[in-house]
This record gives sequence, C-alpha cells and structure tokens, in this order.
Amino acid sequence: MPYADQFLDRKLNERIEGNYLRHLSIVEGMIDFCSNDYLGISTHKLLQPFFTGEEQHGSRGARTLAGNYALIEETEKKIATFHHSPAALIFNSGYNANTGVIAAVAQRGDIILYDSLAHASIRDGARLSFASSYSFNHNDLADLSAKLEQHIKGLSGQIFVLTESVFSMDGDIAPAVELVKICEHYNAHLIMDEAHAIGVLGEQGEGLVQSLNLQDRLFARIFTYGKAPGAHGAAVCGSEKLKSFLINFSRSFIYTTSLPESAVKAISATYEVFPKMFSERKKLDELIQVFQAALVPYVKLNSTTPIQGIIVPGNTEVKALAAVLRENGLDVRPILYPSVPKGMERLRISLHAFNTVEQLNQLISFLRG
Repeated sequence: MPYADQFLDRKLNERIEGNYLRHLSIVEGMIDFCSNDYLGISTHKLLQPFFTGEEQHGSRGARTLAGNYALIEETEKKIATFHHSPAALIFNSGYNANTGVIAAVAQRGDIILYDSLAHASIRDGARLSFASSYSFNHNDLADLSAKLEQHIKGLSGQIFVLTESVFSMDGDIAPAVELVKICEHYNAHLIMDEAHAIGVLGEQGEGLVQSLNLQDRLFARIFTYGKAPGAHGAAVCGSEKLKSFLINFSRSFIYTTSLPESAVKAISATYEVFPKMFSERKKLDELIQVFQAALVPYVKLNSTTPIQGIIVPGNTEVKALAAVLRENGLDVRPILYPSVPKGMERLRISLHAFNTVEQLNQLISFLRG
C-alpha cells in the first residue's frame, strides 16, 4: 500500500510553482563562495591534531540524566573564561540554543521585541514562548525606542530585545553600543546571537559584544560553532543564575541527548585555534575591501563582514545567475523568497581566508557579465 501522503502535495506544489522548492546537493571541485567556513578551519581540518582517537562518538543520554561528563563541563568553563562570562552552557546547535533560551526565559505577560531581520531560530523561540512578541525595523534605534516606549506602559513583566551581532543574510552589524544604552534606559534584557561574529570580529575573534567591552551589560550571548569555528554545537553565555535556570526550564536542553565527546572536543579545540588566526582575519578584511570597491550592475549590500550580498530580484532571475556562476566553477548560492522578502532575493557571497584575490576578481568579472 503506498504512503497516504497526497495531502503534502498542496504545499509542495506551491513551492514548485513559485520556483523556490529546496533540494539537497553535493558540490565538489568548485571555488567556495558559499560556506560559512570563513577562516578555513573546517576546510583545512585544523582541529584534527587535537583528537587522540579515544573520544567517544556516541552519547549516553540527556545531560540531566546520564549524558553529563567531565569534558563538557571543562569546555563550558573554557568558553566562559574566553568570553569573560560568569558561566556558559553548551547546546546541541545554534537553533537549539536560541529557541531554548528565548522560550524558557520569556514568560506570560512579558514582551519580546526582535529585529525584523533576525534569524528564524530567534523568531521561532519567540513563538514558542508565552510572551507577546513584536518586530522592530532592522537596526532602527528610533523604531525600537518607540516600541519600548509603547509597550513599557502598564507592563508588569519583563521586556526582552533580541538581535544578531552580524546578520546572516545582509552581513551588516548591529549597533551594539546604542542598543545596550537603549535597553538599559528601558530596563530591557538584551540577547544577542553572535553566530556569524565569533572567530571573525574582534582581535581574537571574540565577537562583537566583547570587542566593544559590553559583555557585562547584556542578559545573554549565543555563540554557534558551526560557522567560523569549524566545529558543531553552540553555547549560551550569561550569569550562573541563567545557566541554572536553563538547566531546569529550557526544553531544547533538557529533552535531548547531549553532544558526544568528539563534538565537544572540537569545540574545546577551536578555542585553541581561532583566537590566533590574526593573518586570516586580516586576509578577510582585504577581500571584503576588494569586493566592496568593485563595480557590478546590481545593488550591492553594504557589509564589512565576510557575508556579502548582491540583490537580484525574482527567484527565477537569481537562480539563473547562480547557475551561470556554478557552470564556471564558482559555488555561489541564491537566497530565494520566502527566506528573504520578495524583491530582495540575492546571491549570498561568503568570503573566506582561503579565497584568493584572483578568485574574487574572477567572480566579480562574471557578475559584470
């Protein structure tokens, strides 16, 4: 008897008709302008020397039961020390960390205000909480202040402001200093996702907040290890009380099997590697300047990070341009509606320390047509 799955057709057909049905593919032998491996740690297997071969690849259960062990606690202390935080708690992914923190700490009667371009995991965390949530215009301090002023009246609960330090699709940077001041003025709790900043921003790749010495003025920071650090998993940095609260109330932490030793060893190892990659961060800055100075017949997003964007409106149009680039050995992926707003479809170009200026100029040449 065939699977009774015909009811799935309606939504799938909508994507087919809109030309935004996703597919999985394996790409080999192309120049990488796509991955989040900004420093090349994963590409060049820089964490491998730190493994002894004795690390367990399986896990015994949730951390609240049989899944806790010495290495994971030692690594949390290492993370907290590096990021100048009282405590750190490891989660299985950045998505788990964002949804787990937000859904746990925001209660009924609280208000969440999130940047309109915040990552899906931040928005999903807001939805999973019992708090009321509203967006504010992207990096718009005046709009955030107006919404804080509006919602503070008569509020008996807490207000949380959620944003990213480096935005995953536009590559721009949050105005962290001003955000902290506004949140302090309104007694709001600021949570910042540093997924695309760790390893890249700051003298040692410590991220945006710490590079500005603001770490003691935020409620929490979330660090994801699957981008520049070249590992997997995530960590929440905050107070000891927040850590205890999450261990007791964060469902994505409590009701999941803990990361195995092999994954945690990679997290520990990356803190031995990325802080010392000064030349790689300098190379990234060079490539960013080359790309930002280049003239191309498209709207180019203003970004000082490895995430660069070329706006090519329309799913069909941006997919066609990406196909031309890939036919010429350049792995650049289109970002389609509804992942970005209609009319803001784009090529998301990731720059890496292992890309050469010659490769980048080749990409620019094809963009010029």
